[in-house]
Amino acid sequence: MVKPTLYGADYSVYVRIARMALAEKGVGYELVPLDIFAAEGIPDSYLELHPFGRIPAFEHDGFRLFETGAIARYVDEAFAGPALQPADPRGRARMGQIIGMLDAYAYRAMVWDVAVERLEKAEPDEKLIAGGLSQAETVLKVLTSLTAKGPWLLGEQLTLADLHAAPIIAYFLKVEEGRDLLARFADIQEWYARISDRSSFARTEKAS
Repeated sequence: MVKPTLYGADYSVYVRIARMALAEKGVGYELVPLDIFAAEGIPDSYLELHPFGRIPAFEHDGFRLFETGAIARYVDEAFAGPALQPADPRGRARMGQIIGMLDAYAYRAMVWDVAVERLEKAEPDEKLIAGGLSQAETVLKVLTSLTAKGPWLLGEQLTLADLHAAPIIAYFLKVEEGRDLLARFADIQEWYARISDRSSFARTEKAS
């Protein structure tokens, strides 16, 4: 079997989502480091893989992809292993809804407006952090309302929705405000304890 190649940095939430999907499927892969924030800029050669210069990008036996959602779905469908997407249309629609919500409303607020702002800025913008926390609270409320009964977001089956949510929330929990907010959502906190206990989560955690 031709081993796929993933391009990106281990600090990236979206690279981690793709890596978790590969790990859950038991697929060996090569991670080619690419730091889009490097002083020298993005190599021209990489723009052939991702014309917008974001990460990750993916290549498998001559087939190239960018956009994490497309990569994760391809990994699930192209390789053997446990299915990471529901078989029924409503389940797949709910999975897509959760992933879309996380991309549109959670990632920027939780990762950049709260965690990165708090951790990496010498003088954090408290107004930006407050706005991010307000948005994060709405996300967690909606995620709770969409979560089915069972160990995972969609019930008994671990899906790409779980793998999409885990790295975003993990980054949010790097800061005290994130941990305090999550503690108010018992169902999501319990789900996070389960997903963070999986080997796919531990194996993709960036070393300190």
